[in-house]
Amino acid sequence: MLRNFFVIALREFKRNKVFALINILGLAIGISAALVIYLIVQHELSYEKSWADGNRIYRVVTNMHFPDADFKNSGVPGPLPDAMRKEIPGIEESSHFWSGNTYKVTPPSNQPKPISFKKQKNIILADNHYFKLFPYQWLAGSTTNALDEPNKVVLTESRAKLYFPNLPITDVIGQVLNYDDSVHTVVTGIVRDLDAVTDFTFKEFISISTYAKDLKENGGDEWGSVNSASQFFVKLDKNADPKKINNQFPAFRKAHTKSEHLDTDHFLQPLSDIHFNQDFDNFEQRLGHKPTLYGLLAVGVFLLLLGCINFVNLTTAQATRRAKEIGIRKTMGSSRANLILQFMSENLLMTVIATIVSILLTPWILKIFADYIPEGLHFELSKQPGLFIFIPLLIVLVSACSGFYPAMVLSRYQPVLVLKNVMQSNPSTSRRAWVRKTLTVSQFVIAQFFIIATVMVGKQIRFTLNKDLGFKKDAIINFSTPFDYQRPDNKQFVLHQKLKSIPGIQGMSLAGTAPASSGTSIQTMKFNKDGKEIETSVEVKEADTNYLSLYKIKLLAGRNLQQSDTLREYLVNEAYTKFLGFKHPEEILGKLVNHGTHNIPIVGVIADIHTKSLHQAIHPVAFTCQSQYQRTFHIALKPGNPNNEWKSTIAQIQSIWKQVYPEDDFEYSFLDESIAKFYKKEQDTERLLNWCTGLAIFISCLGLLGLVMYTTAQRTKEIGVRKVLGAKISQIVSLISKDFMQLVLIAFLIAVPLGWLAMKNWLQNFSYRTQMAWWVFIASGLIMFLIALAVLTIQIVRSASINPVKSLRSE
Repeated sequence: MLRNFFVIALREFKRNKVFALINILGLAIGISAALVIYLIVQHELSYEKSWADGNRIYRVVTNMHFPDADFKNSGVPGPLPDAMRKEIPGIEESSHFWSGNTYKVTPPSNQPKPISFKKQKNIILADNHYFKLFPYQWLAGSTTNALDEPNKVVLTESRAKLYFPNLPITDVIGQVLNYDDSVHTVVTGIVRDLDAVTDFTFKEFISISTYAKDLKENGGDEWGSVNSASQFFVKLDKNADPKKINNQFPAFRKAHTKSEHLDTDHFLQPLSDIHFNQDFDNFEQRLGHKPTLYGLLAVGVFLLLLGCINFVNLTTAQATRRAKEIGIRKTMGSSRANLILQFMSENLLMTVIATIVSILLTPWILKIFADYIPEGLHFELSKQPGLFIFIPLLIVLVSACSGFYPAMVLSRYQPVLVLKNVMQSNPSTSRRAWVRKTLTVSQFVIAQFFIIATVMVGKQIRFTLNKDLGFKKDAIINFSTPFDYQRPDNKQFVLHQKLKSIPGIQGMSLAGTAPASSGTSIQTMKFNKDGKEIETSVEVKEADTNYLSLYKIKLLAGRNLQQSDTLREYLVNEAYTKFLGFKHPEEILGKLVNHGTHNIPIVGVIADIHTKSLHQAIHPVAFTCQSQYQRTFHIALKPGNPNNEWKSTIAQIQSIWKQVYPEDDFEYSFLDESIAKFYKKEQDTERLLNWCTGLAIFISCLGLLGLVMYTTAQRTKEIGVRKVLGAKISQIVSLISKDFMQLVLIAFLIAVPLGWLAMKNWLQNFSYRTQMAWWVFIASGLIMFLIALAVLTIQIVRSASINPVKSLRSE
């Protein structure tokens, strides 16, 4: 029986190729979107799921309380791990490691000049507990004593093959690796690379005791020093309560800091939260964003819904064409259940075909969205068993949602009415027309909503990229000089002198970070005003005497900074003066700000600048001049052709760089491009919305085209009669399209308040945002109106252009 159903379905597809193609295409697009979004969501939610007892593993993190804000840090003070192991019960296993550094690695070589691997990443300084807490598969060596002493290192299989390509894995044990030409280590273990979805992408593990002296000199033994690279993970006992351990942290820290003012506290962060928590970093890797995942799920549902609506609309619209077939089948003894099964089989076959098309399209879609899709995500049926469950479930769900209602409608026809050709008088036909209209409106509401969202997101991105940030950002490149803490030098000043000879450089500054940067240095400052102490957190930036002029930062009062080797004076922004209660910038000149044990005078006030993205409001900023912290070059290029003059200037800079730093690569970035990266998430969202909008419009117009084709086919003779009586094609177009355009207008009226509410909430993420202008909604509606009108006009004109003799010949 099922075989007969599928044979009948194929014959039906062959008789109605256009409608079948529209249905398959609409479903294929929706299923492709659902499949890609499933891959993304499944990948993101798989982070850290492979670790044994992962639900009992936590990271200890820090929350530093400043007077007007909290500053969350994923690291812990250096002394905390040992103290916590001894004093806080309930910890089964723990590990302390340092991450985030890059190293120059030199394997042994018989060549006169050994091969070095510069700036190797994914290297951590780990204690001997690391592999007990995070189990790896060992290929050589043992976890027992692999990192228990200084100058030991464990490699992953990929790094072992990179450094020792001609040696078997077992022979790598005992080999020597040099780090930064100063630290010699012995390979004590080889572990297999992790193939699970994880943020623990480390490839080399140096015993932490190797760098004990360096860590101590950089605050590693101070409770008041917190570095985000200092990571401490614990595995709790099975019966331990994380809340009880969190409650012990205040007293624990107070006992060690001897401070009455608890300005810092700690708490446990679940392992599963690391990939998604925006307050803390995950080893300087890409963070996931659950609201984005939920948004993607909504997009997938919408696109799938559009395809299903298309099917329902076109199938019910063609109901009268199949009415006689149904009447005859019922007269010959076919039951309603058999008819429902037949129509559901047709829909199942169509869904399967659409799914096959979707599977073929998926790798292509993943390539298009390569920048947006997580790097480790791939589409491989053989390696993703979850797809063998998801795809059949998706087929069943789509078949049921899109096919059940049409099957119920078609199987309900009464043979007597059908064979008497009085179906058009049946009131159920009118009800189906209203259902089709409602579904069509729903399609265009979704498409219209996507258009409004796309226009508004694009408008906000253009606003953020074009807004005056208070400083010059065009034609400026930045690059930093290397710094070796063990062997400090002053080569940056040599480079500075040499670069002055390049004619293509308009201005140059040797300072700290750019006015707007991702990194932040925050200090607590106190100011005494009228006997009242005002304490606040201030972002501190390093500048030299050329910094203000190069970036064209406006000086409102006082003077510029003077060059110095030590902290002597501050230049503050207008926001800080207002925070302290001064109405005019001149009033704060000469006042003293307390930082630690020093009272530093304020010598100037600059206009406010945006040091972060427009998501954040402008906050107090202070500039100081200390030569020892000035290692970043800021170079303004002379106006000219980027493809000629700028390239030539940058090439000259690189040439001089190689003279001063022959062992290091020259890496630079344009400031405007660095600032644009602040909004990568929004740019990815815009790109995704562009595609979703295009697909939503395409699917909606496919459905509209199918309905128009059916309507014009039903009214062919009416069109012929009107043409014979003198009606113009434009009049026929107006007559037939009027009803459809009313549906588009209704959809617009519904979509506007929904789009306004959604975009208003989205814009709340920005402290500085564009206006929700009325023209955005009018333009969005006009775009949808013109697209729908074009689709209608093309098909109606085509039908109206048929010679009326042909359409009336049968009369």
